[in-house]
Amino acid sequence: MSTPLTDTKNILGLQLPTDPRWVDLAGISLEEILTDHAYCEQKAASTCISLIQRYSDREKLVKELAPIVTEEWGHFRLVLAELHKRKLHLGKQRKDEYVNALLNFQKKGGHPEEVLLDRLLTMALIEARSCERFKRLSEGLDDEYLRNFYRRFMESEAGHYRLFLDLADTYVNKDKVRKRWEEWLAFEADLMLRLEVRGDRMH
Repeated sequence: MSTPLTDTKNILGLQLPTDPRWVDLAGISLEEILTDHAYCEQKAASTCISLIQRYSDREKLVKELAPIVTEEWGHFRLVLAELHKRKLHLGKQRKDEYVNALLNFQKKGGHPEEVLLDRLLTMALIEARSCERFKRLSEGLDDEYLRNFYRRFMESEAGHYRLFLDLADTYVNKDKVRKRWEEWLAFEADLMLRLEVRGDRMH
């Protein structure tokens, strides 16, 4: 049973909600937002594959992420089909300022445990923000079909967010995970304030 996301701060830990203007902008930029969404799903699948390759000795990580690869790629195909159904086109992949900023915040070249932790927390945060954005779309779009379409994605992303945090707890001391997660949440909230509100981007 999925948990109703009535309060994204309490459920997902996010410190800052999406600017209400974003949904209205997304609603008038469907080709762009669906294109960006498709590439987000594609990148999520690719990142899970990379984590499996890099940490093939972590049995639980491999076991848990293998089906996520299939699920994310299935999501890419669903979004692609929605584009085609609406006679819209998959545009070019764009620079993702949000994700690039998160990648720059990762610890690099340090202790392997810290590197793994930041990779898992990056994915948890992307899934949490995606879940929150899908919730906004499921509530705010005029198109009833798309509202239901995005509710299904919202429920899926909530599970992925929890999975990445659970994997972090599996391989790293829980106190370290909580401390670093709070740092990530504070950084992401500041990032959301700095980024331009654009309806042609999922993040």
